[in-house]
Amino acid sequence: MQQIKIGIIGGAGYTGGELIRLLLGHPLADLVFVHSRSNAGKPLASVHDDLYGSSDLHFTGEVQQGVDVLFLCLGHGESKVFLAENNIEDQVKIIDLTNDFRLAPGNTYGSRTFVYGLPEWNRDAIIQADAIANPGCFATAMQLSLLPLLAYHSMQDIYITGITGSTGAGQSLSKSSHFSWRQNNIQAYKTLVHQHLDEVSQTLSQVQPSLDKSALHFVPWRGDFARGIFMSTQVKVNAHLPELRERYQDFYHTHDFVSCSEQPIHLKQVVNTNRCMLQLEMEGSSLVIHAAIDNLLKGAVGQAVQNMNLMCGLEATTGLKLKASYF
Repeated sequence: MQQIKIGIIGGAGYTGGELIRLLLGHPLADLVFVHSRSNAGKPLASVHDDLYGSSDLHFTGEVQQGVDVLFLCLGHGESKVFLAENNIEDQVKIIDLTNDFRLAPGNTYGSRTFVYGLPEWNRDAIIQADAIANPGCFATAMQLSLLPLLAYHSMQDIYITGITGSTGAGQSLSKSSHFSWRQNNIQAYKTLVHQHLDEVSQTLSQVQPSLDKSALHFVPWRGDFARGIFMSTQVKVNAHLPELRERYQDFYHTHDFVSCSEQPIHLKQVVNTNRCMLQLEMEGSSLVIHAAIDNLLKGAVGQAVQNMNLMCGLEATTGLKLKASYF
């Protein structure tokens, strides 16, 4: 099959660096350029020093034409500005990793309508799309936890806790991202008001129209580790655990990157992979769904490459058969 010519806008941060690493190992990806105004002219390895010997590319300050797919790895709010200031050819497929185009009706750019890029929910639409709004990391874990359940059970209140690694805060330093603050520390933040609740509510209401954002009670936590998300979601259901486990298995049996375990799950099963691990536990009518993902891969660029594969007619797993850092 013909190589896919790819450009990256915003290649100096955590997501940009992870995307470069994935694409350099992708059998059908031809990484044409990586854009970064602040690093224009510098080798990729001057910023991502693990890339020494892997690529001779230099960052560019110009947007080059002639690519098939353009990834936007910018800060939130910057993708709309970039697209307004640059003429992107109609035939170029766009995959945006910010929150700029996740919510309707603000999910359009010119003649394009951005499809919400959760493959386990929107796979058929993604295959036909020319623009993708990649989901947020917490949003990915929440939706994968709840979608199989909402198809069968009406939910009133959903209680969620989730802890994320320091890379979830991005590369720019703040008080809470310094090593001296994070080490041996934990903190709740954006309690009940996290920005990902809007996109989660938008998706879940497609299954259960009566469910709105007020039903989602989410407490996110900053953890003292670099990468990964572990989430626990608690709901009341009138069902038995074996029946629920079967429904989750059935829902995900055609999706390569979601696995349902009957044994306790943990972060090391998913870090450095594009996988989501789920585990269900139950006491009386209280169901708890545990989920673990890598926030930079299944929660960001791994899912973005998965979407690219689907858009370009490839197997979803192409270039994404990654090994977990188990030890």
